[in-house]
Amino acid sequence: MSLIAERMQTLGTENAFTLGDNIAECEAMGIKVIRFNLGEPDFDTAEHICACASENLAHGNTHYCPPHGIPALRSAVAKVVSATRGIEIDPELVCVTPGAKPPIGYSVQTYVNPGDEVIYPSPGFPIYESWITYMGGTPVPLHLEESRGFSFTAADLEELITPRTKLIFINSPSNPTGGVLARQDLEEIAAVIREKGRDDIRVYSDEVYEDIIFDGHDHVSIASMPGMAEKTVLVSGHSKSFAMTGWRLGFAILPTRAEHDAFKNLNINAISCTPPFIQDAGREAYENPMTKVIIAEMVSEFQKRRDYAVPALNAIDGITCANPKGAFYVFPNIEGVCRNIGVLDAYDGLAADIRSKSSPSKLFQMFLLYRFGVATMDRKSFGEIDADGKHFLRLSTATDLQSIQDGIGLIARAGADREGFETFISEGQHLS
Repeated sequence: MSLIAERMQTLGTENAFTLGDNIAECEAMGIKVIRFNLGEPDFDTAEHICACASENLAHGNTHYCPPHGIPALRSAVAKVVSATRGIEIDPELVCVTPGAKPPIGYSVQTYVNPGDEVIYPSPGFPIYESWITYMGGTPVPLHLEESRGFSFTAADLEELITPRTKLIFINSPSNPTGGVLARQDLEEIAAVIREKGRDDIRVYSDEVYEDIIFDGHDHVSIASMPGMAEKTVLVSGHSKSFAMTGWRLGFAILPTRAEHDAFKNLNINAISCTPPFIQDAGREAYENPMTKVIIAEMVSEFQKRRDYAVPALNAIDGITCANPKGAFYVFPNIEGVCRNIGVLDAYDGLAADIRSKSSPSKLFQMFLLYRFGVATMDRKSFGEIDADGKHFLRLSTATDLQSIQDGIGLIARAGADREGFETFISEGQHLS
């Protein structure tokens, strides 16, 4: 009998966090690391939000609270979402969670029986695939193509929907690609779901990057499309828009009271409640007019960084990079670089056990980190199923412009260093 339950073998991870051990090793070796790995705004939480939390602590708001969230925050969420999505949201259908990540697992646990099919974007947030496989669902990756700005069409989705499809994940703006679904795309996608999906199909709309959209465009939700509010689990949170990653505050808006109560009960089983002083700070983030000004300044800075990073990456021999429309990532195609310095041949020559745990983009990722001090994320960190032959890296632009300039300069050097890569491979370390 094994100590660790067999099901743990099916649970994935988020490599943006696990890479921290490699970064720490590099820094112990004296390597200064430019961090493009974590998707975390490099801005501090606004002072008025922090002050609200401090006042709550000073006044003893440190006790248990309703497991689905304090009424003031649920009402604030409902008011904002009603106004921005053009649909009427009942505060009693809002379930507050510690971050926007728990609703992923809650949704798969609530809706998906073993064998039910779940469609999700690939490349996409890795926790989608992780929870699907962990709960015994059948993962159905919807592959996003660089040539189309990592968007997808209704026709792409229609090919994948079957009578066994129970849940569809949509993430716009997207992690890791920055792709954004336009209103017309969402209208057509919604029509396919209504026409071809089973009556009890659910759409998980991950909208955590809703405020980080470029070029003057506005966020559009699939929940706003006719007939979709009653089929959509709308999820967002405070980590990205309000630079509150460490606060851990998010929410899900459920279509029915029964579904809301299922999420509430999962909260009770897992966390009891989200800390009330954090929730009141989250309410302040929505209600204080200064917040919109601060978000606009942050998004403007992210757009400036994008406007530098994309042409700089495209100027490197062997790299192409689509122009993201939102979030704070760039997702360059490095296939040419992999060919130029021998990564593809080196990968083919690895021992089978190492090759099974690596990929060409992983090899280049590790070469960048251990030889040039640039931390990035490889393609398979954003969905492993059917990802062979796809050679990309994700760079988070949630760092200062000087670091972005320096880091991309180092990527250019690495992409021309065939001899250095050959030495790296011959040493046989950090290959997976």
